[in-house]
Amino acid sequence: MRYVSIDSVEPGMVLARSIYTSDGLALLNKGVQLTVGMLSTLRRLGVTAIYIQDERFAEVVMEEIVSEQTRREALASLSTTVQCIQAGKHISSKTISETTSNLIDEIMRNQKVLVNLTDIRTKDNAMFMHALQVCTLSTVMGVHLGLPRAQLQELAIGGLLHDIGKCEVPNEQKKEEDDGLEGNKDDSKQHTWRGYKRLRKIKEFSITIPHVALQHHECIDGSGYPRQLKGEDIHRYAKIVAIANFFDNLVAGPGVDGKRMLPHEATEFLMGFAGKRFDLETVITFLRCIAIYPNGTSVKLSTGQIGVVVGQHGGLPARPIVRLFQKDWDEHNVREIDLAKETTMFITQVLNE
Repeated sequence: MRYVSIDSVEPGMVLARSIYTSDGLALLNKGVQLTVGMLSTLRRLGVTAIYIQDERFAEVVMEEIVSEQTRREALASLSTTVQCIQAGKHISSKTISETTSNLIDEIMRNQKVLVNLTDIRTKDNAMFMHALQVCTLSTVMGVHLGLPRAQLQELAIGGLLHDIGKCEVPNEQKKEEDDGLEGNKDDSKQHTWRGYKRLRKIKEFSITIPHVALQHHECIDGSGYPRQLKGEDIHRYAKIVAIANFFDNLVAGPGVDGKRMLPHEATEFLMGFAGKRFDLETVITFLRCIAIYPNGTSVKLSTGQIGVVVGQHGGLPARPIVRLFQKDWDEHNVREIDLAKETTMFITQVLNE
């Protein structure tokens, strides 16, 4: 399979990975032959890139640190939680806890797998996919930082619900939450306080979970919000979630000045803030856990050759295995270049086609 821009997809091509709604239901299942109507709908829904089948890379698979089934269950659980909040109903901590527990189990079993950063998002599922990705990235960092299981559970829940303050609620509840807020109550920055207040109501959650919602925009140099906390005044979970949230917003959210970054560009951007806005040790851990060039990505090498990333090296995310495109395709004459071994070669460009 290959990951390509939606503008490069032609009718008749076959979808290689399913696309889901915000509640975990399949919008389009993998294996479907794409039509003009389907492609038009995907563009209207805000999809910018998808995975397609390609016989030259038929055996190339995306190693997932969390299975598709667990991701779907997490999306469904999150969707139910958001609906409860919007209806002013009590949130079930049991459902969220079970979902995050399953996610942690899989991450711990697949510790050597690099996290794929190229999920497929629509306007409808963007908020939910963002929450799930932040949860996943945060938990992966927690595992690699050696956090015990109980702390991983708190971190995962905090990551999944970090933006819960952005959900619209009934006017009566909103007035109650806004009581005591300083400044402009319509300011988007107030979602941190609202999230904190909503999660504080769930008695089954430890106090650290609401603090993730409150502090995930704080920076260690004091430049963050809402309280301009510095260094050790910021909870460790919030420092971890802050990195995951920032990075996912770069590659799949609003980006910078409205322009999204490719993963390898975002890593450079993030490293510029290491030790300033974000904790240095945690940034280093994060960069060791992600696939900077995910499988299926088309790339250009320093030699001018073009190929597709087909394999990864744990600990060397910037040096994947690339299968070259050949003018006359011959399945018995496939050439692959392992950049971990070919140290004088490197990737110069990520291609959209």
